[in-house]
Amino acid sequence: MPRTVLITGASGLVGTAAVDSFLNAGWDVIAISRRRPEVSSERPFTHLAVDLQDAAACRQAFQDLPQVTHVVYAAVYEKPTLIAGWQDPEQMATNLAMIRNVIEPLVQGAGLQHVTLLQGTKAYGVHLHPIRTPAREREPRDDHPNSYWFQEDYIREKAAQCGFGWTIFRPTIVLGPNVGVAMNTIPVIGIYAALCRAEGKAFCYPGHISYPREAVDARLIGNAAVWAADNPQARGEHYNLTNGEVFSWRDLWPGLAEFLHVEPGPDQPLCLAEYLPSRADAWAGIVKQHGLRPMSMAQLLGQSHYSADARFGYGLKAAPAPAFVSTVKVKQAGFTQVCDTEECVKHWLTVLMERKIIPLSVPS
Repeated sequence: MPRTVLITGASGLVGTAAVDSFLNAGWDVIAISRRRPEVSSERPFTHLAVDLQDAAACRQAFQDLPQVTHVVYAAVYEKPTLIAGWQDPEQMATNLAMIRNVIEPLVQGAGLQHVTLLQGTKAYGVHLHPIRTPAREREPRDDHPNSYWFQEDYIREKAAQCGFGWTIFRPTIVLGPNVGVAMNTIPVIGIYAALCRAEGKAFCYPGHISYPREAVDARLIGNAAVWAADNPQARGEHYNLTNGEVFSWRDLWPGLAEFLHVEPGPDQPLCLAEYLPSRADAWAGIVKQHGLRPMSMAQLLGQSHYSADARFGYGLKAAPAPAFVSTVKVKQAGFTQVCDTEECVKHWLTVLMERKIIPLSVPS
């Protein structure tokens, strides 16, 4: 039987990866995003630019899509400066309204079989307090207001009414090639390295504190969504997702300096949220010199420079509490993909070079 997946947030980190993964698995794909996602697959797909906050536009776009059997909901509304919005009631209400605007028209037909939803480690309250090591999916819901809970409760209720299944993934730090998004550290590293090279400065680690973290390649999440789509064992389950190892950004730094052909230097804390926007004119010169895509610093960064500062430990006086999650459950269920985090970062930096987003790294 033909299967069609509708993927929201398709130009974001998880959404773009999901488009690629489902295309590679032979599915028909309808991608929903303001910008057409830039994918690696050469298979055709349908792109619809729909404002998910506009209920009328969503009804018009989605009510006539009886072929949709699956949804990967990867859209998210984030307020400027990012972190403050995580506890904002208006942001939570907006995220709930958006998922309703997608699902309500689709369930008017009888074809919807499964919805995949994305959460993250904020489900364990990592942004509010220390969490158990490792955090496991079987733990009781952390009692705090969260967009995740509003969306999950809605999907649970709608699934019970309409008979479709659902799976929720909780990835850690997501790594991919997307620019202009809220939380992708890869282009931040590439832009910072290019500025260091152009201005003859050392590529110094810009954080105050180095500490171990977990990350996950966007391709792994996309593949997990394909795995869960028609897997009865994944129905009604939550799964943490990581690359399968821990790492620290500081320990990656020497290898990244060598890979990017920039001069390493001693740690030098730098607020990238302030520094990178201040170098917008210098970046425009790099774009012209290297024939890069004519994109401004602001267009490339989105809000990722704010999240990069947090991830690199800028402004911290001590390492935060450990924030590790267990991936035993998803592996025991049959999804066993893993990824070398350093190779992942280098892969996506290479993709950004190939796409002429950042300049090629060449020996000086």
